[in-house]
Amino acid sequence: MLKSQSKYFFQLLGPLLAVIFWFKIELDATNHQVSLMAGVALWMCVWWFSEAVSLAVTALVPVFILPVLGISESKLVAQQYSDSIIFLFIGGFMLAFAIEKWNFHKRIALKILALVGTNPSTILLGVMLSTYLISNWISNTATTMMLFSAVFALINETKTYITKHEQKFAAALLLGLAFSATIGGMATPVGTPPNMYFFKAFREAFPQSTELNFVKWTYIGYPISFTFLVVTYLVLNFYFIRNKVVLTIEKKYFHDAYKKLGVFSWEEKWVFTLFISCILLWFTRADIDFGSFRFEGWNHFFVAPKFIDDSFVALLAAFLLFLVPSKSKKGESLLVWDDAKKLRYDIILMFGSGFALAYGFEVSGLSNWLASSLGVLKGVSPILIILGICVIVTIISEFASNIASIQLAIPVMIALQKDLDLPPLLLMMPATFAASLGFMLPVATAANTIVFGTKQINIKDMFKVGIVLDALGILIITLMCYLYLL
Repeated sequence: MLKSQSKYFFQLLGPLLAVIFWFKIELDATNHQVSLMAGVALWMCVWWFSEAVSLAVTALVPVFILPVLGISESKLVAQQYSDSIIFLFIGGFMLAFAIEKWNFHKRIALKILALVGTNPSTILLGVMLSTYLISNWISNTATTMMLFSAVFALINETKTYITKHEQKFAAALLLGLAFSATIGGMATPVGTPPNMYFFKAFREAFPQSTELNFVKWTYIGYPISFTFLVVTYLVLNFYFIRNKVVLTIEKKYFHDAYKKLGVFSWEEKWVFTLFISCILLWFTRADIDFGSFRFEGWNHFFVAPKFIDDSFVALLAAFLLFLVPSKSKKGESLLVWDDAKKLRYDIILMFGSGFALAYGFEVSGLSNWLASSLGVLKGVSPILIILGICVIVTIISEFASNIASIQLAIPVMIALQKDLDLPPLLLMMPATFAASLGFMLPVATAANTIVFGTKQINIKDMFKVGIVLDALGILIITLMCYLYLL
């Protein structure tokens, strides 16, 4: 925590820097709102990094500042705080509450520990690898929500036996969960929304092209994402665990503890059934184009398939949790409303602020200003062009959602491709991969927000590790796209 004097200093510094931007710096001579929005983003960054005020309070800044600056009306800004992904978060946490209430999370955690052993580095690897493989096929947010309870149980099961740096181990596992969920989404066309948007946009812009399909993406996506996963593991292990965390316990303890849990209870069976059903429904919801054949999602059973998203699945599971009766607690369901009162409304506000900030970037023109800066790349080496694209898109992605980032970047890439006469994929695929980079800020991705809400992660640690991973991710994407696509 900041000392009182430092706290007040940063409380003043944030809005002061914003005011300087608003009145002294003109990023776009034709649109002053670009500078206005840049000042708001700078203000929020100062407060986030310094924690001069509660993160939830910082999350409210767009609600009253964007209307005052004339960037957008209050009603439209407020709507960003009720995006459908927030309901995915709410539904996912309801499922997590049920998993925790009936101790199913403990069963999962002990099984993982029994398999991976008692080495802290190996436990981190087990968490990251399992998250990565699941996130190849399910959205990053859904994957994080699905494994959140199990990872938290891992932390609780081991904390008694960690002789030092307990908090560092917790931070490593939680960041490993969030980051590997994001990285896993890069591997396949269905792993994250930017990939799916890119497929659609590419086919609309280049209808005659046959060079892009499911296999082509995975041919590049898996090497990039898996290499980045290994690098991320090494960074997290070096920063948080190596020569710091010591776990004094025998592997046999986890086997014995798992046996003591006994057979699955009625409630565990139902929670497990809903848990698996969620995974299957998330995986099979939308169409998957494998190139040689196309899998049709179950959302086509509805009148308007595009209206059905991952939040629908999470809320359906949450709804059923309140209806399925419990056998051990007569007259109650698997969840009662008192259980739901544990929902973290400060995290909901942080989610909303991320969407509000992204919305502000878009309507003010700041996103377009950042993207248009790519025009300076004309006439330079292709590898430098790819590098420049990755840097700009990554910066945008730290403040805007990954789907907003790629929706902005792809039209710019198409225009650049015509001017530079380079293969379309050489520009568009690096931009799509880079849209998934966002490791410094809690609001950069929903996965980051979820794990940061546990209060187990110091924001300065997240920033230090995140900036390193952003830089390494940019280099990996640049080099591998250049080698694979040129």
